[in-house]
Amino acid sequence: MERIKVLLVDDHPFFREGLRQVFEKEPDLEVVAEEADGRAAIQRAQELHPDVVILDINLPSMNGLQVTRELKNTLPNTAVVLLTAYHDEEQLIHSMRAGASAYFAKDVTPARLVEGLHHVHQRRWVIGEKVLDQEQMAAWLIEQLEEIATPGLGEGEPFSPLSRREMEILQHTARGQSNKEIARALGISQQTVKNHISSILRKLPVRDRTEAAVYALRHGWIRLEDTRRDQAPPS
Repeated sequence: MERIKVLLVDDHPFFREGLRQVFEKEPDLEVVAEEADGRAAIQRAQELHPDVVILDINLPSMNGLQVTRELKNTLPNTAVVLLTAYHDEEQLIHSMRAGASAYFAKDVTPARLVEGLHHVHQRRWVIGEKVLDQEQMAAWLIEQLEEIATPGLGEGEPFSPLSRREMEILQHTARGQSNKEIARALGISQQTVKNHISSILRKLPVRDRTEAAVYALRHGWIRLEDTRRDQAPPS
């Protein structure tokens, strides 16, 4: 029997252990590695080429959406299943646009998660109770994007997840750093920081940088423990 190779990525050891125990009961599933950090997960995936990556959205160093985009760029045949403790429709759309094949709340039943894992390995997508093929998935995405009406966006302009650099700047913003401090920390100009912040405010349904930071925290893109001033590089 061909075994499906699975990489588990979550920064809580207890949760990872629970997932491992679930998967070890399945004769065709094999957990090949575990990681607790987004960047480390990308490196391990590139080494092992797993069939499926089970990925928490709320991770240290890089959030799950960033990791998903990077994985799909470098390992297009690896399916990504995203798990979240906070679910809403916007985050679901972000996840699927980033390249995820399935999206589940963390209270998903073991049987449902295992079923979803088998579906994504067979090149299907799982959204709620729906199991979609490639054509159906494309149609779903188009339908969702047409329905999005985000304040600050031009008519017909799609809602876009933040880039890696925008996420870095948003994390520094959440620490209360000024544009000057952010520019110094990242080795870029203050004008570049201003441009990125303007882009962030266009993409998110927020009015200012404080609301943007709160939005990112609420959606698990930034971890609360990473917003302390002592986490920032010295200015």
